[in-house]
Amino acid sequence: MIPTWAQIGYLVAAVCFIVALKALSSPRSARTGNLIGAAGAVLAVIITFAAYKPDHLVPILIALAIGTVGGVIGSRRVQMTQMPQLVALFNGVGGGAAALVALLELGDVPSDATVAAIATAFTILVGAISFSGSVVTFAKLQELMTTRPVTFPGLPVLFVASLLGGVALAVWLVSDPRVWVGVLLCLIGLAIGVMLVLPVGGADVPIVISLLNAFTGLTVAAGGYVLGNTLLLVAGTLVGAAGTLLTKLMADAMGRSVFNILFGAVRGGSTLGAGTASDRPVISGGPEDVAILLGYANKVIIVPGYGLAVAQAQHTLRDLVEELQGRGVKVDYAIHPVAGRMPGHMNVLLAEAQVPYEQLREMDDINGDFKTTDVVLVVGANDVVNPAARNTPSAPIYGMPILNADEAQRVIFLKRSMRPGFAGIENELLYDPRTTLLFGDARDSLTKLLTALKTV
Repeated sequence: MIPTWAQIGYLVAAVCFIVALKALSSPRSARTGNLIGAAGAVLAVIITFAAYKPDHLVPILIALAIGTVGGVIGSRRVQMTQMPQLVALFNGVGGGAAALVALLELGDVPSDATVAAIATAFTILVGAISFSGSVVTFAKLQELMTTRPVTFPGLPVLFVASLLGGVALAVWLVSDPRVWVGVLLCLIGLAIGVMLVLPVGGADVPIVISLLNAFTGLTVAAGGYVLGNTLLLVAGTLVGAAGTLLTKLMADAMGRSVFNILFGAVRGGSTLGAGTASDRPVISGGPEDVAILLGYANKVIIVPGYGLAVAQAQHTLRDLVEELQGRGVKVDYAIHPVAGRMPGHMNVLLAEAQVPYEQLREMDDINGDFKTTDVVLVVGANDVVNPAARNTPSAPIYGMPILNADEAQRVIFLKRSMRPGFAGIENELLYDPRTTLLFGDARDSLTKLLTALKTV
């Protein structure tokens, strides 16, 4: 029986999680939200130790120490561009831990406790799916394996057969909760997770990470029911709901359904194109040419993308914008919902460079302004301004809402090369007569551009 004081403490921790989630909805309060959530987690751990007085205290403390050291080192060393991979690992660890706990609890599930047995079977199966799927998404984003969809003859049949086998084993486990049945169910879940993510490629991978995040939340909630822990139930429900909503928002931003994202490659489609660079002629310029275009403009819109994050050029970009504003140029940042690798990626990156929040304008708010814009400066972005999403039904990203950069009077692209973006398809805007390309690393190009602008 949990003491009353512990239940009150768990309630306080749950409130911390809810407040933290709310705070994360705005860049202004996100840092505070993270601290509140962390404080709630620490409080929950302390209460658990004090209320339950675990028998195997030394191994638990050793595991906590290893996890803490690993978390601190990882969080300090991870780059902003690697955040989706970190989220994928967190997803996998959470799902895998929930599945292992459920396996250990199998021996304590009463034969007449049907609901508890169902929750246990669900946790084992979905937790295993989340773990193996997250490992594959990590490998794809970290380029430890190809980011292209991986399919093979018979994959749909094998996947469906595995799903049916998983359901059958889950029913068996509910009726007869044996450990070896649970282990088989876990192995089936691992196989399903791999087959679920392998056919996903290109810009779809971050969306699958969000979906797996929802899976992990649901397994934690189910695990909370099995353990009789209300805090786990609340925390898991929050994560599951947030992950589900984020998945839907990201899918909408891509203009596609979640089903198409997961199984598009199996059915013959994907958001990943050929991925080869074109040798078609383009108009390129030097820093001095681009500085003239920017320096004599009245209105400029900046479109940041993943290339900005890779180059860690956000501070240099801010300096360039301040120089333009000092000349009386009106400057805004256009933020696409899936710019970078995850929603909010660009917001966080630019907030790190002390860019005022008022200058960060979302796609729906700023799209009408492109027609009256003199120059659009695209820094490391490609797919989010690709007119093929609007004009080419055969394009794999057709239907994805984009920023209307092609409606501006002039467009400047800062690119390393003519290699296509994350979706792997050409951007016709690069070949438009109104477009000028400045090749090179984004930070190096912006530094040269800032120097040239000061002489204009």
